[in-house]
Amino acid sequence: MAREYVWLECTECNSRNYRTPKEMRGTDRLELKKYCRAERRHTVHKESRKK
Repeated sequence: MAREYVWLECTECNSRNYRTPKEMRGTDRLELKKYCRAERRHTVHKESRKK
């Protein structure tokens, strides 16, 4: 099983707040509603690969 860490980036302020493991075979990009400390509210976070 190929698992890789991905970062979850806030769509509002573009800060990377969370890192989570993800199964890489045949999956779409993650999109979760998480708490952003910079915005001080829950916002949509999208997957971005570690650079």
